[in-house]
Amino acid sequence: MIDLPSSPYLQFDRQTWRKFRQDTPLTLTEADLLQLKGQNAPISLAEVEEIYLPLSRLLNLYVAATQKLYCVTTQFLGHPEPKVPYVIGIAGSVAVGKSTTSRILQALLSRWPDHPHVSLITTDGFLYPNAVLEKRNMMGEKGFPESYDMRALIDFLADLKSGKPNLKVPVYSHHHYDILENEYLIVNQPDIVILEGLNVLQIPKITHYKKSSWFVSDFFDFTIYVDADTAIIQQWFMDRFMTFREKAHDDTAAFFHRFSTWTDEAAICFAMNIWTEINERNLINNILPFKHRARLILEKGKGHAIENVRLRKL
Repeated sequence: MIDLPSSPYLQFDRQTWRKFRQDTPLTLTEADLLQLKGQNAPISLAEVEEIYLPLSRLLNLYVAATQKLYCVTTQFLGHPEPKVPYVIGIAGSVAVGKSTTSRILQALLSRWPDHPHVSLITTDGFLYPNAVLEKRNMMGEKGFPESYDMRALIDFLADLKSGKPNLKVPVYSHHHYDILENEYLIVNQPDIVILEGLNVLQIPKITHYKKSSWFVSDFFDFTIYVDADTAIIQQWFMDRFMTFREKAHDDTAAFFHRFSTWTDEAAICFAMNIWTEINERNLINNILPFKHRARLILEKGKGHAIENVRLRKL
């Protein structure tokens, strides 16, 4: 463990972090992992054992402590309040592996007996539909904070933290690169909610000191930032783009099918432009500046393996 000077974080290398697993059982198989990993985010059972099992144990302890606090509050008030889920926010760049991290944590946390119902939600469902973005001339800012229906997202989180049942979340399709009309995910009072998204740690600018507003992060109980060097993320993005393009060759309904007839050189040039003009700009301006608002940071190396873990001091 490294206690960083003048830092709110404790830093652990992989060998040290793995010891915090203790006797936590490995409940995932190779077949499970095959279903959970992303297109270009390779992950091994060793990674699950050394990084994610200790993390799931830590989160289980946090959830248990929060449940005890709920009991104390109930005792104080003299009556039970509606069930409220523990909310985990996961942030990071496009192509950094947030979705894989979220799916693995969902699978592991749902196997703990005290909180078997774990819902995974992405903020993609709260993007404005492409038709709206096109009308507002904002397709070049898709994924930027202003491209989301933030009011709808905040209302959903407020209802979630109020204990309301059967909440509807719009569904986003990466296959179609758009919101699916009249399709919803139902969230019905889960034990834990994992909310994954690019900008979930961001604090919007407030121009007047009397103005106040809810932020997405106000509803989180624990936050994670998935991190890597920007040059490495760029390569992951390029690799993912080319993989999507190849797999969409015979699928005319897929958004990436349009790129399948392009030459490799043209596709690479287009993807690099998308990275530079949209994703890198969003990372630098809207995502990376809020990294240190996370309670825990997972630092990745070139092969997507997590090399260091930073945990905020209490």
